[in-house]
Parts: sequence; C-alpha cells; structure tokens
Amino acid sequence: MDVDAGTLQPIRGGIEQWGPAAANGTTDFEKVGSPLAMDDVRWLPPITPTSTIVGVGMNYWSHLEKLGVTERPKTTLGFLKPQVAIIGHGDVLASPAITEQLDFEVELVVVMAESVGRVGGRPTDAVLGYTVGNDVSARDATTPMSGGLDLFSIKALGGTTPVGPWITTRDEFGGAGQIDVGISLRVNGEERQRDRTGKMIFSIDECLEYVVARMPLTAGDIVFTGTTDGVGFEDGRYLREGDVVEAEVEGVGVLRNVVGARPA
Repeated sequence: MDVDAGTLQPIRGGIEQWGPAAANGTTDFEKVGSPLAMDDVRWLPPITPTSTIVGVGMNYWSHLEKLGVTERPKTTLGFLKPQVAIIGHGDVLASPAITEQLDFEVELVVVMAESVGRVGGRPTDAVLGYTVGNDVSARDATTPMSGGLDLFSIKALGGTTPVGPWITTRDEFGGAGQIDVGISLRVNGEERQRDRTGKMIFSIDECLEYVVARMPLTAGDIVFTGTTDGVGFEDGRYLREGDVVEAEVEGVGVLRNVVGARPA
C-alpha cells in the first residue's frame, strides 16, 4: 500500500510467506495486477479465511474500577470469536434483535506473522503488526437458567465486530515487545474512550502467553487485547441505529462504522 499515492496492490502468496519479512520492514514483495485507488475498494477486515480470532479481557484498571472491581485480576480471561462476527472498515455494524444494550470497546489488535505453539521466548517476536478493533458486546446477554454471563451471545453476534482498516507492521513500533500508543473511540464525534496501551495490566506478550498456553497461534490469527473505561455499560449510553462509531489507534488509523437498523 502506498499511502502517499493513495493506492494499494495485492502481494503474491499468503501471509505465512511474506508476513515474517514484512514484520521486519521489508517492502520489496512480488506484486499482482495493477495498483488500485484506495477510494475505489472495499476494505475487508485484515484476516485470512483460516484466521482464529481470540479476545482477552480485564486488561485496563480504569475499566475494571468503573465496573466495580476492587482487586486487580491475577490473570486475564479469554474467549473466541467466529469469523462471521468480523466486519471491515466502512461496513454496517449489525444491531441484533437479541440485545438492547449494544456496547462499544476500542482495542489494540495483534496480528500474527508466524506460528507460536508454546510458552517460551517472546511471543511478540512472531507478531506481524497491529490493527484496530471494536469488540462490540451485547451487555444484556445472560444465561437463562443461571443468570450468569453468556459469552457466546455477548461476543459472537454476527456482523458486530469491526477490525481494520489495515495492519501497521511491527517494525513501525520499534520491534517486538510492549508498545505505548493512544487508543480512543468516538460516537457521533463525541469522545467516549481514551487511554494508552502502556497502561495495560497484562502486556501484549503476557496476553499472547495466556493464549498459547491453551492453543497455538498461527500466521493470520488475531488477538484483541482488552478495552479501557468509557463504555456504554458505565452510563447506559449504548449504540443506536445510525450512530457513527470511530475507533482509533495511534500509529494505525481510524476504523469507522455506522450502526444498522435493529430487526423488528
């Protein structure tokens, strides 16, 4: 992608072939076809057909405080998202009929360039780069019998999780390890969330270690790293039809989506 020229061009091969080199700043890849104008394309989410989407939570103390948590967690917690939940920059953000409390959560998202199958070493050495995620949640989803959390309904709803618009490679952030960049989210131009990734309770490496202790990560997999305070669950201002939601990560860009109509 040539940002200055406003064009992009596909790279030959899969992410497992060019990802490790791209993570270290290589830009000389074999291109396919002619350059395309950025304004003429639809921005797909930066995942592959085989990507696994993992989320980890409880990672910003300011968010946990607003939710009434009084002790810092000893570990993060995780969940999986289906691919049908993922949408791209500019896509309509679904408003499923099963929830009246559709909530926003800006997050830094890690994109893997190589496989990591066990804890050991530094997992961020296998990272391609970072993108923006909006881990939209259905806050009123509970398990009917127990009243407990129904993570499937909360986190897996179709068409509710924007990711994109692109990946900024690891070398742009100084290489492997923790990065400290601003994250923010606006609804209809009003800022609702703002923080820095340097304030994570669990570092990016610790988040990845949590995942790979349970399952391997491979090239193209993505990992959400938690959100900060300011979500709708804190003040009851949830997303509604027509809301313009802009999630931003410093050094990556702005992920913009409009909330669609809620089915009758």
